[in-house]
Amino acid sequence: MPRRWLPENVTEYRDRHGKRRWRFRKKGLPTYHFKNPPGTEAFREELAAALSAAPRDTRRAAPFTYDELIAQYYRTPGWLAMKPSSQRTYRGIIERFREKNGAKDARRVTAAAIDAKLASMADRPAAANNLRKALNRLHRHAVKLGWRTDNPVEFTDAYPSGAGFHCWTEDELAAFDRCWPIGTRQRLAKELLLWTALRRSDMIRVGRQHRVGDTLRLKHRKNASETIIPIAPQLQAAIDAMPVEHMTFLVTERGHPYSTGNSFYNWFHRACEKAGIPHCGPHGLRKAMSRRLAESGATNSQGRAVTGHRTDRMYQHYAASADQAALASEAVANLAKKFAKTDE
Repeated sequence: MPRRWLPENVTEYRDRHGKRRWRFRKKGLPTYHFKNPPGTEAFREELAAALSAAPRDTRRAAPFTYDELIAQYYRTPGWLAMKPSSQRTYRGIIERFREKNGAKDARRVTAAAIDAKLASMADRPAAANNLRKALNRLHRHAVKLGWRTDNPVEFTDAYPSGAGFHCWTEDELAAFDRCWPIGTRQRLAKELLLWTALRRSDMIRVGRQHRVGDTLRLKHRKNASETIIPIAPQLQAAIDAMPVEHMTFLVTERGHPYSTGNSFYNWFHRACEKAGIPHCGPHGLRKAMSRRLAESGATNSQGRAVTGHRTDRMYQHYAASADQAALASEAVANLAKKFAKTDE
């Protein structure tokens, strides 16, 4: 009997160990085997990625071309283990490159040619760096296949990283609070973003199911890290001021959870514009939390326990906007106190 509760093009089967599995099959699209069970948010993400995958190319690619290299790369363990959201991002970059370069011989491309391509994107440095990352992955695979003895991308230069998302200042936080007082959805969204340090795609799903006592047990899906964060009084006040009719803390005007991080972003950005801080955005609150942690004297390990960063390098990048003058003043004061007796 067919499983009518499953989404269209999804079927259930048993693997060789007798374990239940699910797969996506649709004419013209690659077959996909799910890593998560139906009904979960992760499953819905995988299904969206499967539906938006590049159409399966039934033509036979010429040997040693980028068409063939890309087709083989899509079958590697590294690609298959990648998160669906990351696959969507990289597939878009790779397929745009493939449109103009698919028939070219991947063995003959030079570092100079790749450098020239990246230089032509000087007005879009972030896009150039993303293309460089994708090409680096492809040419590393070409080396593994024995097509090349070198990876030409390694001899090219990336554009310097910019400041990235704007980190909210204390004045900007205060301006938002004046415009959106406790009891508004906008204020709740701001407090959730700030005190959980979650990315917007994770924050919009946080609710009462994540609460354990006075803490929130959260998962950062981008790097699969988990954090247990005490609920700050400011966040608790914002939660208490809202109705308790829904499982998720934040809902739309119609009482539904936000369907995507992008729809939430657009709504929240309008709130920032009305507060007179149009240059601020959701991700900047994650940076603001990192800044506050650094300014309060938190160690890298303590900061990462809150933000979910996997490495000290990434946490320090986010905390780099901490008030250096205040930190230096505190450091010198502590130093002077420690060595006061010696100086006497």
